[in-house]
Amino acid sequence: MTTLYPFKFKTIFKDKIWGGNKIKTHLKKDFGSLPNCGETWEISAVKGNVSVVANGNLAGNNLAQLIEEYQHKLVGNKVYQRFGNEFPLLIKFIDANDDLSIQVHPDDTLAKARHNSFGKTEMWYVLQADEGATLISGFNQKVDEQTYLNKLNNGQINDILNKEQVNTGDVFFLPAGRVHTIGKGLMIAEIQQTSDITYRIYDFDRVDDKGQKRELHTEEALAAIDYNVYANYKSEYEKTPNQVNEVVACPYFKTNFMDLTAPLKRNYKNLDTFKILICVAGAFSVVANNYPINVGLGECILIPATVEEIEILTNTGAKILETYID
Repeated sequence: MTTLYPFKFKTIFKDKIWGGNKIKTHLKKDFGSLPNCGETWEISAVKGNVSVVANGNLAGNNLAQLIEEYQHKLVGNKVYQRFGNEFPLLIKFIDANDDLSIQVHPDDTLAKARHNSFGKTEMWYVLQADEGATLISGFNQKVDEQTYLNKLNNGQINDILNKEQVNTGDVFFLPAGRVHTIGKGLMIAEIQQTSDITYRIYDFDRVDDKGQKRELHTEEALAAIDYNVYANYKSEYEKTPNQVNEVVACPYFKTNFMDLTAPLKRNYKNLDTFKILICVAGAFSVVANNYPINVGLGECILIPATVEEIEILTNTGAKILETYID
């Protein structure tokens, strides 16, 4: 049987009504004849959008095939017992050339009942922010369902939403139920549960190239929304160089941040799970099981559970997100 090694996957490109060109200009990814690219899906097991291996002896196999063949050796015993052959995370890059719709995602319970799906808890890391760029996360005051509906139906929804000024390196954790949108001028790395369920609340009355407005999900969203207000919506985290800094820890994933200017060894012997490394600045290389792989800006690798130790090297300096299920 093939010795497992760090996997790169072929990028899946998505054009969006709000998408732009930073995927090409900033991340140097060619999206071909698409009119724009709003999202790239880098590691995905979503039906119809399953990532295909781009490197090594297993190139051409997709992620679903890898899990079916290698099971716990790929994802770890606990993860395989919990999720079976379903890969639990989806990794994206997002380029917002315009504001995304105001939206919300259901939690596991609601998503299971309605869609036989996982819910969608996610986090955003800001790769790049134009001057003055903002996003929306949650409410700026406690509201109930009726107050929310009154504001929505009267065109005043923005009055009760929490708007944040955004800079490169900012992190926002978005549990399922939190109303949100990515604002114009932001490039985001997104880590989320494997789900493509979005309830669109408001879309600024935009129309597509056929003059049609996109569907809204007003009724579906009501049971999904968390109407509470919170003191902080931005995730504060340490950025100590050449160390592993925890950013987010939740039942669905744990994410660490590394700002490297020197080699770093990572020992995973006590971590029974896959690991994903996402390059959000600079470039780095990894040696695992005697297999070397280079990772540039906007690239990700999936490190199998059987890999117990890696060394990360960088000549240029690198900022890296490391995510896994603990």
